[in-house]
Amino acid sequence: MRFLRYGVAVLIVMGFAAISVHAADNKIAVVDFQKILEVSNAGKAAQAEINKQGKQMESDLKEKGSEIEDMEKKLDRESLVMSKEMRDEKQRDLRIKVSDFKALQQKYMEDFKLMENRIISKIQKEVVEIIQEYGKKDNFMLIVEKRTGGVIYAQQAVDITDSIIQLYNAQSPEKAEGATEKKK
Repeated sequence: MRFLRYGVAVLIVMGFAAISVHAADNKIAVVDFQKILEVSNAGKAAQAEINKQGKQMESDLKEKGSEIEDMEKKLDRESLVMSKEMRDEKQRDLRIKVSDFKALQQKYMEDFKLMENRIISKIQKEVVEIIQEYGKKDNFMLIVEKRTGGVIYAQQAVDITDSIIQLYNAQSPEKAEGATEKKK
């Protein structure tokens, strides 16, 4: 009976040893997509495009806002010498302009979010393909996105973000040239 227990214990220990040896061959890594967006050439180009579009929209809104302020000032100055009907008409025109401005502001916010999501999704799709190829080539068991994957701690040795950025930059050199030109 003792021999049987001893035999079972040895088999269990050998099983755990085999599992741990096998597990040592399995590689796990993390990737920081936010860092890829900030550091990669395509990410920098995307940020430049997003900023350019955002500034254009902001400039347009400032121009419309200035028109409204000018209308308000003019109405305040001239309201004492206007007839009631004329003043009511000008106030109505001003309310319409303000309403149009708010609608345009809302439209720009929605358009900006859509554009930002479209650009980021495109980069994310490209990066996922690179990560999948990298994982297959280097026999990784698992590659997790650092922030959305719920990773609380990971050793720097398992972070392959810099390698992915290098591969991504090498894959799209035309984006690298555009990013450096916009910096000048």
